[in-house]
Amino acid sequence: MSLLLIICAVFILATIVRTRRQETARLPPGPTPLPILGNILQFSGKEVFKTFVKFAEKYGSVYTVYMGMERIVVLCGYDTVKSALIEHGDVFGARGHLPMIHKLSSGGVAGSNGERWKQLRRFSLTTLRNFGMGKRSIEERIQEEAHFLTEEFRKTNGQPVDPTYYFSKAVSNVISSVVFGNRFEYEDKEYLRLLNLLNQLFRDFSSVWAQVGNANDHLLLPGPYKAFSKAIDEILKFIAEKVKLHQESLDPNSPRDFIDCFLVKMEQEKSNPDTEFHMTAIMNTTFDMFFAGTETVSTTLRYGLMILLKHPDVEERIHQEIDQVIGRNRAPCIEDRSRMPYTDAAIHEIQRFIDLAPLGVPHKVTQDIEFKDYVIPKDTTIYTLLSSVLQDPTLCKYPHEFNPGHFLDSEGKFCKNDAYMPFSSGKRICVGEGLARMELFLFLTTILQNFTLRSPVDTGKLDLTPEISGFGNFPRPYQLSFVPR
Repeated sequence: MSLLLIICAVFILATIVRTRRQETARLPPGPTPLPILGNILQFSGKEVFKTFVKFAEKYGSVYTVYMGMERIVVLCGYDTVKSALIEHGDVFGARGHLPMIHKLSSGGVAGSNGERWKQLRRFSLTTLRNFGMGKRSIEERIQEEAHFLTEEFRKTNGQPVDPTYYFSKAVSNVISSVVFGNRFEYEDKEYLRLLNLLNQLFRDFSSVWAQVGNANDHLLLPGPYKAFSKAIDEILKFIAEKVKLHQESLDPNSPRDFIDCFLVKMEQEKSNPDTEFHMTAIMNTTFDMFFAGTETVSTTLRYGLMILLKHPDVEERIHQEIDQVIGRNRAPCIEDRSRMPYTDAAIHEIQRFIDLAPLGVPHKVTQDIEFKDYVIPKDTTIYTLLSSVLQDPTLCKYPHEFNPGHFLDSEGKFCKNDAYMPFSSGKRICVGEGLARMELFLFLTTILQNFTLRSPVDTGKLDLTPEISGFGNFPRPYQLSFVPR
């Protein structure tokens, strides 16, 4: 009997090994994983994306790694990422598994899949457009907030300040006016506490412990994860209070903002047992809008001004273009962008250079697919390495240098560059891309119309490499002075 059991066990084990080898033989190549841990010990905790780049140099533009026990296929370079997200968008269009994203946005538009994602995304895009995304009404809100921001900078009297929360307050007020129907005063203590929580979440998401936890959710450190979860719960509590106030004052015939529109949709579908419009969805989708609409643009502006301190020649050329096209007597408007090619190129280059989300947000294939001579099994998580697109040497002459010329032709006119993919691409492209691009142009031109930037330290000491580099790239702390022009 013992001999029979041993023979059966050996046979079963041999079958598993043979099946695994057959499956692996069809997968893209990659580093050999360890049992349970996968390839996690081969990653640099502080600069995870650089490890992905090194693997690409060895295994090619499509390769396989194991984050813990989970298989992940990584796509690198413009041609490969474009092929997946554009040419095979239906297959690569699902949201992939990432424990921290599941905690951050399990029921909202960012982290959902299938019918829920389709309905929430369609509704969110339509509602944002109805409230002015890409139109004059939202432009006026940004112009108003840019004015408040410059007044705050003027109060500093040219003294050095850390710009972090100045930008967070201004940018967050834009999305708040759309989502909540109102802006907040800059000294509102509850508002400042909320912004601090948002900033901490974005930093935590890129920390070393988060990278370990994303590789294997069983390895999440209890202390940091508890603080991370508490911050999310605090923000959701704030949103819940806003939703309750909206319910009490709702006029279905005259929705004031995104929350009102969602409540109206919930009422319309209350008899549908399969509806995707319910309290969990409104909470999580509002969270998605508020979180992404605050941290991405404010971090880009903060990083962008640091870059301009290091490149005063670029700042000076933007000053000249502002003076020629806009002057000093009116606020910048979005129509100015088409007549300001250098400024437009500089903003595009800021986004390309800072590489805000180097790993992108994970995707997932919805079926088995033969891709680039390999077979990727259904439900495999996909990392589209946006960093490898933004720094693709075939598209940028100086991929690791800041150079607005990457977006200018020989005559100085703005020209598109396929390397520009900071918002991802395809079906999962960022819902707020249009709003973000409008904010970056209007905030930056308004600031430089009114001020010259000065560093209190030798600009040679300013380090443009990220302080933290994980899910996001964070600029190092710095100060600058806003000197009135």
